[in-house]
Amino acid sequence: MIAEHADETEVVEEENYFVSMTDMMVGLVFVFIILLMYFALQFRDVTEELSGADRTRAQILKQLQQSLHEKGVEVSIDTQNGVLRLPDSILFDSARAELKPEGHAAVGHLAEALRDVLPCYVDGGAPRAPTCPKTNHRIESIYVEGHTDADRYAGSGALKDNWDLSVVRATNTYRALTEIKPELGALCVDKGPRCEPVLNVSGYGPQRPVSMGPANDEATKRLNRRIDVRLIMVTPDAGASVEALRDRLDKR
Repeated sequence: MIAEHADETEVVEEENYFVSMTDMMVGLVFVFIILLMYFALQFRDVTEELSGADRTRAQILKQLQQSLHEKGVEVSIDTQNGVLRLPDSILFDSARAELKPEGHAAVGHLAEALRDVLPCYVDGGAPRAPTCPKTNHRIESIYVEGHTDADRYAGSGALKDNWDLSVVRATNTYRALTEIKPELGALCVDKGPRCEPVLNVSGYGPQRPVSMGPANDEATKRLNRRIDVRLIMVTPDAGASVEALRDRLDKR
């Protein structure tokens, strides 16, 4: 009798053990599902924020292009990379870094277009107009970029090569923009205790061609000689997204 009772006790203990293990596995699976939902929601929210910012950037570029088109300045836009492109033929004479008169006029029209559009998408430097579209997307930086073709630049004065030429052309374009419309230079983006300028300058020489055709082809050269105005949007705040998701999950 005692042996039978001991066997029954052992069977019960084994059953309790397996029940406990099953409960623990179910709990682990539940935790895994919660974590999976958490990261899926985070990924969806950040993806939507990024794609929404890209759509806003494309709208800004189309608005700028339309404004310039109405003033007789033909430019192209690359919405995928966030670029408004001005061929250097309307800005500079060959191998020259100074804006020619018609180039200065074109930059003036660009300055007016930027002055009308940018305050709607930056947090500092100018008040937002009541007519601005309702959006949370903001511009982080705008780069005035100089680019040249691959022909060797012989150099003139302090300029040694294509890289120097591209930087000085971009700088002269930036200076013209901010001299014509000084408020463009005052536009800034909040970075903690300081507000950093939105408008910046960079030069790439022949390093970033848009056409990969033969280097000695005139059509290729014309496409690659240009000033690009590149828009960089503020990226989603990952920390804020995580906090929002935690609150959402806690309420469920």
